[in-house]
Amino acid sequence: MTNKFEAGQIIDGKVTGIQPYGAFVALDEEVQGLVHISEVTHGYVKDVNEHLAIGDEVKVKVLNVDAAKNKVSLSIRATQEDPEKPAKTQKTNPTNQHENDDSGFNTLKDKLEEWIEQSKKAKK
Repeated sequence: MTNKFEAGQIIDGKVTGIQPYGAFVALDEEVQGLVHISEVTHGYVKDVNEHLAIGDEVKVKVLNVDAAKNKVSLSIRATQEDPEKPAKTQKTNPTNQHENDDSGFNTLKDKLEEWIEQSKKAKK
């Protein structure tokens, strides 16, 4: 039965069952394969049910066919484009971050002197 399929093929299938470890997809009337949870989509998948439902039509890529065990390993992720990675941002040096910024950290002694000066100016 599984010799109809070979690794690398991209096939349309239908989700027939969902388990915590992945989803079963019917490839035709006789053969179904497993999409492991790690192959559902790019990124981390906590719950397959958040991405797939029974009856969903999906495009899958055949990863492996084990004719002896009658198992077909599938991937939905392999049929999707890789998500764009965010551009790397330049890291700032935290020690110099508030060097010229008056709103940065000041000691209470410094602030007290500033408050006294402000108070004197306000009384004039």
